[in-house]
Amino acid sequence: MSVAYTVLLVAQAVLGLIMILLVLLHAPKGEGMGGIGGTATMFTGRRGAEGGLDKLTWGIFLLFLVCCILSGFGIVK
Repeated sequence: MSVAYTVLLVAQAVLGLIMILLVLLHAPKGEGMGGIGGTATMFTGRRGAEGGLDKLTWGIFLLFLVCCILSGFGIVK
């Protein structure tokens, strides 16, 4: 195993843990499936902090995806 591949695997593990924590920090979006109808707020706009958290989560996800692709296709050995 090369040093680059080891660094890639460590980065992938760390990004995965960060992504789990970010998803857990998100506020609930509504009442769930039982709340759909009349006064459901499930698909309304995001608040300021929630929007920033969404962008950060997507950014970490994309980095994680790149690490998965690089390690899965054997680009970094």
